[in-house]
Amino acid sequence: MRHSASITPNRKREQITLLGIALLLFLLFICRFFYLEHQGPPKEIVSYVTASTLLVENLADVTPDTPMRNPYDSLCVPTYVNYEDGYYFLVDCYHDQVLYHENFDDPLTQWKVLTNDMHMGHTIASDGIVYLVDDTENNRILIFEKKDGCFIQTQVFNDIGNRPHYIQYDEKTATFYAWSSLSGELFCFQHTRYDSRMYLTDVRKIEELDGVYVRSFTIIGNDIYFVSGKSEILKADLTTLRIKKRYPVPDTMAGMIQLMPISGGYLITISTDSTGDQSYATIIRCKRLEDLEKGEYTDVYESFIGGGTPYSITRLEDTYYLTEHRVPGHSVWSFQIDQNQLVNIRARY
Repeated sequence: MRHSASITPNRKREQITLLGIALLLFLLFICRFFYLEHQGPPKEIVSYVTASTLLVENLADVTPDTPMRNPYDSLCVPTYVNYEDGYYFLVDCYHDQVLYHENFDDPLTQWKVLTNDMHMGHTIASDGIVYLVDDTENNRILIFEKKDGCFIQTQVFNDIGNRPHYIQYDEKTATFYAWSSLSGELFCFQHTRYDSRMYLTDVRKIEELDGVYVRSFTIIGNDIYFVSGKSEILKADLTTLRIKKRYPVPDTMAGMIQLMPISGGYLITISTDSTGDQSYATIIRCKRLEDLEKGEYTDVYESFIGGGTPYSITRLEDTYYLTEHRVPGHSVWSFQIDQNQLVNIRARY
């Protein structure tokens, strides 16, 4: 004799209970999402040193002004080249402006001005959402966001050390690091996963570099390298700035600008010797940083015909860009590296 299937009262209560739990979990997820979306920093950066001066509350409410064209047909001490989201960026330091354009080879008068409300800025960094510019002589960090192909300043951080001189974005830690070149301080900026509001989340310091002119740093993995300002390169832990290793260098290369890892070693730009004499300006290549003290390096600046003071190097895909000053016209170069040799060297501006 066949019996029709039926659901017992206990089984029905279990199904209702499971359905209720699932619904509750879903509602909790939705509530958490909206809570994080509309709050300030999420838990990982809820404690911050300071917020900025907020210039724009909601970017959607802003109508961008027509960007200004670059009024100069030449550069005056270019210090940095970058690329992000379809635009090249050029920091024109002594003209007090940052330029941007889609095509690097177009005449400078076709470039647009991202900002000229600054005094001798040096670098620009971006994570594709926000753009940070160091306003060196005003001790500020300027924050920009892009809308409709235009850049709008949304925030400003004041009182950032003594001559903030170099900014880099580190994807691994989702942090912008800005170096104060004369106070030995590393300022850490972050925004949440859900909005673009920037916060100064930490200030780290190397006491022995307070008062020493150190122009830049290089992040490699969990370490940060500070170029020589006192005849040695310092390797430190990125999180604590605890010194892990020192690499002595000759006094002739004490005034370094930048350390760039390349295949087979490093490129280092040098501005002065330990006395500030710019006649020692050059670019060297070494296999290991330990080799510098022993004089085991190669001078590669003769590959460039500028003869001035090489400054920063940035790598954009497979091409390197070098800025240079103290030459007529103030140069920007590009080059590539093939089998440890500098090739396709080309003066761009």
